[in-house]
Amino acid sequence: MTQRRVVVTGLGIVSPVGSDLKTAWSNILSGYSGIKPITAYDCSTYPTRFAGLVEGFDAVSWMGPKEVRRNDPFIHYGVGAAKMAVIDSGIEITDANRERIAVTIGSGIGGIGTIEEQCMLLNGAGGVKKVSPFFVAGSIINMVSGAVSIDLGVNGPSFGLVSACTTAAHSIGMAQRMIAYGDADIAIAGGAEAGSAPAGVAGFCASRALSTRNDSPQTASRPWDRDRDGFVLGDGAGVLVLEEYEHAKRRGARIYAEIIGFGMTSDAFHITQPVPGAPQVARCMVNAMRDAKINPSDVDHVNAHATSTPLGDVAESDAIKSALGEHAKNVAISGTKSMTGHLLGAAGGIEAIFSVLAIRDNVAPPTINLENPDEGCDLDYTPGQPRQRKIDVVISNSFGFGGTNGTLVFRRI
Repeated sequence: MTQRRVVVTGLGIVSPVGSDLKTAWSNILSGYSGIKPITAYDCSTYPTRFAGLVEGFDAVSWMGPKEVRRNDPFIHYGVGAAKMAVIDSGIEITDANRERIAVTIGSGIGGIGTIEEQCMLLNGAGGVKKVSPFFVAGSIINMVSGAVSIDLGVNGPSFGLVSACTTAAHSIGMAQRMIAYGDADIAIAGGAEAGSAPAGVAGFCASRALSTRNDSPQTASRPWDRDRDGFVLGDGAGVLVLEEYEHAKRRGARIYAEIIGFGMTSDAFHITQPVPGAPQVARCMVNAMRDAKINPSDVDHVNAHATSTPLGDVAESDAIKSALGEHAKNVAISGTKSMTGHLLGAAGGIEAIFSVLAIRDNVAPPTINLENPDEGCDLDYTPGQPRQRKIDVVISNSFGFGGTNGTLVFRRI
C-alpha cells in the first residue's frame, strides 16, 4: 500500500532546562545547563551527587492531586508533556476522531522511585498492609499512555515501548508507521523518565557510568571532550503529536516538520558498550536515510546521542563518518545532553523536539563544555554557541543498553 505522509503538529516538554516549549528552547540556545546537586535525599555517600532535575513543574495542574499521589513522577512528566503537545497541536478531540488517535509514550526504567519506596514499606514494620493499592498501576511503564488515553478519552492503539535510551525514538518511529499504514490518523508519542531516585542513581554509580564531577555539576556533561568521565542522569519527558499530512492540512494545523525516515538496528555485541567503529549505528542511520529517500548530502544537522561517555562519543562519531561519508564534515552536529543530561527513555523525545525546532528556526543548538575535543572526535560539534544556518533535514540519533539503536529523520515542509 502507499504510505501516508506524517507531520509534527504539536510539541510538549518537561525537562531540566524548562517545562514549557519556549523556556526550554531558549535555554538550550543560550547554553544553559540544567544540571544541579541532588537535594531531595541524602546522597552524600554516593560517588555522583547531581543530576538534570525538573524544577517548577506543577503536576497537579495536569493530573489533579489524587492522581499525582497515586502515580510515579515519570507518569506526571509524561502526562504533562503529552497534554502540552495536544494543546500545542490545536487538536479538538471528538466522537468523530477519538478512535483514530493513538498514544505511544514509553520509558526506559519506569517508576523506580515508587518501586523503591513501596519495597521499603513492604520490608518495614507494617509489611504488606503498608503497600499502596496503586503501587503497580502507579509505576508500570505503559501507564503514561494509559493515563493519557483515559484523560483525553482516545480509543486508538495505546502502549508503552521499552528499549532503554532508545525508547522515545522507537516510540515516535513506530507511531509514524502506525499513521503511515493507516492504523491511526493522529499519534501522541514520546518518552518519560524519572530515574534520579536513590536506587536509580546508586545503580548507575555502581556500574561506573556516571560522571563524578561533583565540584562542578554544570560542566560534567561534556560530549566529545577529552576530559569527559561519564554521563549525567536527567529527568523529564518529551512528547510529539504526529498527524497524517492531509488530515493536518484539512484542519489548518500549524506544521512544524515532516517525519520522513526511521531506522533501527541492534549491535548484538555487549549490554552497555558500543561496537568499536559502531557499524550497526552507521547502518541504523543509513536505514533511516533510505527510508526517507534522501542522500547523505541532504542532511544539514545531526542531534547526536552524545552521552559524554569515553567509548560512546567516539563510536557515534565513527558512525556519522561512515554513514555520511565525506559530507560528515559539512554537517552541524549538536550534543544537547551537555545541557539536559541524559533523560534515558525520554532522551529521544526531547531531542526530537530540539531537532524539529532547529528546522523551524534554522539554528543548530550549541554543545557546551566542549573545550578540548578528544582524539577521533574531529567533526563540527557546534561548540559553545548556537549557529544560524539553513537547516532543512535533521537526523536525531538514540542508542541504548542492550545495543539497541534508533534514528529519526525530520524535514522542512
